[in-house]
Amino acid sequence: MSAYNLNVNGKKVKVDVESDMPLLWVIRDFVGLKGTKYGCGMAQCGACTIHVDGQPARSCQMPVSSLPKNAKITTIEGIGEKQLHAVQEAWIEEQVPQCGYCQSGQIMSAVGLLKSNPNPTDADIDAYMNGNLCRCGTYDRIRKGIHRAADRMKAG
Repeated sequence: MSAYNLNVNGKKVKVDVESDMPLLWVIRDFVGLKGTKYGCGMAQCGACTIHVDGQPARSCQMPVSSLPKNAKITTIEGIGEKQLHAVQEAWIEEQVPQCGYCQSGQIMSAVGLLKSNPNPTDADIDAYMNGNLCRCGTYDRIRKGIHRAADRMKAG
């Protein structure tokens, strides 16, 4: 066991875990945040997407020991703490989720997309979101939600 001082959603958290423990399980089982989901365990489906230093990352295959020193970890709980993020608002307005299981990862990836490309085309969205799987097939609504969020972010 090793001690790790983490910055999760702007809060300092100390955990004692094995160095090879995936960050997903650290977040869920030791930090107590359950919004980040386990999907495939192979970093292929995107359900476990979080942000590390502002960049989307798959937490199911990221050992806690691989985190950069002083890394800022943001989970789905951290993007809309005080007020919903524009992506979260758009998701509600477009009624994006069906079962909802993959949606925290979808939202975290969409936030990353809009940070890097504030005016994405459908092709940009499809390419960026390609690694996020939705068993219910809500891809059209996801695309509409991202466009709505982009418009909302431009409007201020």
